[in-house]
Amino acid sequence: MTTLSDAEAQASLLSAALPFMQRYENKTVVIKYGGHAMGNQELGRAFARDIALLKQSGVNPIVVHGGGPQIAEMLKRLGIESKFEGGLRVTDQRTVEIVEMVLAGSINKEIVALINAEGEWAIGLCGKDGNMVFAEQARKTVVDPDSNIERVLDLGFVGEPVEVDRTLLDLLARSEMIPVIAPVAPGRDGNTYNINADTFAGAIAGAVKAARLLFLTDVPGVLDRDGKLIDELTVSQARSLIKDGTISGGMIPKVETCIQAIERGVEGVVILNGKTAHAVLLEMFTERGAGTLIVP
Repeated sequence: MTTLSDAEAQASLLSAALPFMQRYENKTVVIKYGGHAMGNQELGRAFARDIALLKQSGVNPIVVHGGGPQIAEMLKRLGIESKFEGGLRVTDQRTVEIVEMVLAGSINKEIVALINAEGEWAIGLCGKDGNMVFAEQARKTVVDPDSNIERVLDLGFVGEPVEVDRTLLDLLARSEMIPVIAPVAPGRDGNTYNINADTFAGAIAGAVKAARLLFLTDVPGVLDRDGKLIDELTVSQARSLIKDGTISGGMIPKVETCIQAIERGVEGVVILNGKTAHAVLLEMFTERGAGTLIVP
């Protein structure tokens, strides 16, 4: 039974959240869902509830998801050995078929089912649907440490998004449906490409001129040299932190993706910890937010 004090606390929370709900009303927010949060049932249900509440609050959410660990597990089960070039997985024809099956199949429908269970209408898609996204083969270069000569890696069917058509996304927004999109897309060459989920989410967010792009990760956000969370950065500050080594390792490509999304027209990009229950609501509807906000 809810006591009077409990009801007062809930009313206070709603009152504090109201200005933020109004700020994002009728705005599009793209959420990239990935990391270890995807493998946790409790966090998955909390995420789905957050997405449903965004929709019920007048926000237009678009979910883009990854699935690297699930792909690796399926390849292992099928006895398909992964080949790596420069630390990156090479995606051959057999592998890309498994990638599409896992990403656009089992993972995608699991997320759709979780959101639908919260009373909303989610629909599972990938870049192929409605010719939403077209890709080209990704070109990655590495420098040989001995000869200092650059070498172009052939990663097979790993792609980069080069065209995004927002027609289907606009139609779904008007239909009160929540798109849940797997980062698989066709090329004009007739091939299917596996695209990094962060890159894919950034391209989608730029195309729809999203008010926010949220990256749910396994870390709290961007940390300073003392390991403390940085609440907000401008693009120029972020570039400076990359240059001086404060932002390093795997955080560099994530921040670079944030910068590219802003250059495409996204108002702000947030890196936050997806292992925190209701991280999306904490970021969207509280004063402090829950991660690092990067703005123009």
